[in-house]
Amino acid sequence: MSEPLLLIPLGGLEEIGGLNMMALQYGESILVIDSGLMFPEEDMLGIDFVIPDFSYLVENKEKVKAIIITHGHEDHTGALPFLLRSVQAPIYATRLTLGLIKEKLKEYKVEAEMHPVRPRETVSIGPFEVEFIRVTHSIVDGVALGITTPMGRVVHTGDFKLDPTPVDGELMDFHRFAEYGEKNTLLLLSDSTNAEKGGFTFSEKEVRRAFDDIFARAKGRIIISTFASNIHRIQQAIDVAVMFGRKIILCGRSMVSNTQIALDLGYLRLPRETWMKIEDLKDLEDKDVAIITTGSQGEPMSVLSRIAVGEHKQIQIKEGDTVILSAKMIPGNERSIGRIINHLFRRGATVIHEKVSEIHVSGHASKEELKLMMNLVKPKYFVPIHGEYRNLATHANLAVKQGIPKENIFILDNGEVLEINSEGAARAGKVDSGRIFIDGKTGDVEEMVLRDRMRLAHDGVVIVIIGVEKLTGNIISGPDVISRGFIFEDASPELIAEVKDFLSTTVSGLDKEIIADSQLLQAKIRSSLKKYLRNSMDRRPMIMPIVMEV
Repeated sequence: MSEPLLLIPLGGLEEIGGLNMMALQYGESILVIDSGLMFPEEDMLGIDFVIPDFSYLVENKEKVKAIIITHGHEDHTGALPFLLRSVQAPIYATRLTLGLIKEKLKEYKVEAEMHPVRPRETVSIGPFEVEFIRVTHSIVDGVALGITTPMGRVVHTGDFKLDPTPVDGELMDFHRFAEYGEKNTLLLLSDSTNAEKGGFTFSEKEVRRAFDDIFARAKGRIIISTFASNIHRIQQAIDVAVMFGRKIILCGRSMVSNTQIALDLGYLRLPRETWMKIEDLKDLEDKDVAIITTGSQGEPMSVLSRIAVGEHKQIQIKEGDTVILSAKMIPGNERSIGRIINHLFRRGATVIHEKVSEIHVSGHASKEELKLMMNLVKPKYFVPIHGEYRNLATHANLAVKQGIPKENIFILDNGEVLEINSEGAARAGKVDSGRIFIDGKTGDVEEMVLRDRMRLAHDGVVIVIIGVEKLTGNIISGPDVISRGFIFEDASPELIAEVKDFLSTTVSGLDKEIIADSQLLQAKIRSSLKKYLRNSMDRRPMIMPIVMEV
């Protein structure tokens, strides 16, 4: 009897915009598809980004045969530096995707074995035969995967849309998807991001028309903010700028880096005489300038954010500037983006964003395209991926309408295992999964630390300092009280005095054995003061006792 095929999603099934990671396991071999991060939500204080909990892969690292990356977006590549520190496996991806990955791994001082692949190329990895199938998306060189396993064929669409007029002229490979449909595909995993949107997603070239109109009307400088990985969007901005005789200035480390990688690999065209340094800005007339930069999501330290609040050294907003936010607002970022737009308007700029102009189109398939994918591939089993639960559920309902039996459709949770064997498919328990919060380049942060940060933000901190003679258990100094974010000490000396009196009374009533044990004394101060402040002020600051022993 043959081994079952296991599908194990480790991220990307409960959120849009991050954590995409899928494991396909047969016997002693695991194939990892994508390894993405997610940018923090507003309540994740001090967190730089979030990655999936891939402890299952670490526990089974000797079984991981390869990591396949479908395209170069951060939500599919961003967790690689952390995964590769624990799991050594070769990476397979297209040339541009590998170029972006190499730059990221260099930043984190991580090395990996890399194999460039081309669309329609097939590689053998353990018991798997993996074919790379060209798709159109909002980044160049995206691929879907056709995976032949001992149990049958699996198609993973990656992120895709059906763009009949892609900027680079590379059409989606409908023929190969249709061939998988004729070969009796076992399982289809399909992008659900736009499952709630009817019709078809507009072609990327629709953005060109909006750019043409804006450039024709703008009299001053034009500043375009978009994702540094959206090479198609950058190419269109360059093409329009060249057509209108404007010089191009690229701002932002990732923007300059990604553009250079795309130029070196031949995925981007930028006339050298058109590309100017930011230092040249002072010598150019406003009507001759087009600035392409990062910060479309309101990231606090991005170039656009610093420009908006007047903290950028070389670029200050002035009357006549036109700022284009050429990206979709990722859910959770609306307030940050709104603040930037307000700052830009306040400084005299005209701001154009997706709510007032067609300067962004999605890179993901809408309902009619999703239906077409199902009809091409004709899978026996279907698993919607890449989306929040409502996106997955809507996509699943769409599959039922396309004739896939309801019992053959599985809406999975992250960590939930789908087992397919000769008798059928069924849920087969769960593995460890979840989120790991990253603060800096190395450290993960526990949820308890996040809760502490929330408490500090909402209620502040009270620090109690007390000096104790360890041998005798006598108090030799204090208790002294310092607060931050709790009350303004200079304005409330009476309250501070009351807290000191309460602490003095509490400590003087303790046994000398407790006072002499710094840990017991800290615990007693913490619990007593916490109860006192809650009862007297209905406040819950973080309390930090410091015992100085002599």
